[in-house]
Amino acid sequence: MTQDTTYRPSPASYAQVIAQESARAADALDAAAPTAPVPSCGDWSAADLAFHLGEVQDFWSQVVGNAPVGPDGVQDAERPPDGEVVAFLRTRTRALLAALAAHDPQDACWSWSPTGGTVSWVLRRQAHEALVHRVDAEQAAGLPVGDPGTALAADGVDEMLTVMVSGLPPWATFDPDGQRVRLHATDAGQEWVMAFGRFRGTSPTTGTQYDDECAELVGGAPWEGEDDDVAATVSGAAWDLGRWLWGRATRDALALEGDAAAVDRLRSVIVDSTQ
Repeated sequence: MTQDTTYRPSPASYAQVIAQESARAADALDAAAPTAPVPSCGDWSAADLAFHLGEVQDFWSQVVGNAPVGPDGVQDAERPPDGEVVAFLRTRTRALLAALAAHDPQDACWSWSPTGGTVSWVLRRQAHEALVHRVDAEQAAGLPVGDPGTALAADGVDEMLTVMVSGLPPWATFDPDGQRVRLHATDAGQEWVMAFGRFRGTSPTTGTQYDDECAELVGGAPWEGEDDDVAATVSGAAWDLGRWLWGRATRDALALEGDAAAVDRLRSVIVDSTQ
């Protein structure tokens, strides 16, 4: 059993991450041709990536600026020409940071996630959004991918597993099928266990019925169960673990114990949440 040494950056630290990682992404995209492919983002070009990050930041700057009102009044960003899209990204980063700075982190704010509901949630989500897409930008530009440090990398793994992957709306149920995979960030002393199962329910808003394979975090971190309760364990540095989970790196830097098929299943199940 590893000791839980979870570190959560402060709201001010998250704002600094948004500023720094967005600037690094913009600088990398400035160095790349607008048509350069983004290896981890399907058929996206560098210009597509710059607009995507800018569009996301524009959306959240409006949501936070209008908090606690929902997103119904948000205006869609208009995509500029490819030669101007990095400058657009820089302006949207400034707008997001200004909106966030105008609020207390505990102020109520709309979120699509059952874990959200405050400006603090937006700070954390947008910090890791900028971090992941900075990796994409550096890969598109052919630059070395910088390591953000163990604490932020481990927080990114936790944010991805608890927010992007796990979390059920009140109208849904999770039916586990008994298979579990443990993820161990060796440098951070943190671990998470994901259980496979079915996500079932009917959205009261759209009427859409769901019966999909998914994975949910088991009992938070650290894991309190027995080793026999997991089919496989994936271990490595938090930054290597996070990039693999996000589909930004291979599993080559990680150690695997147990059923490799279960580990491949986890990556397959979460791929739609980690684009």
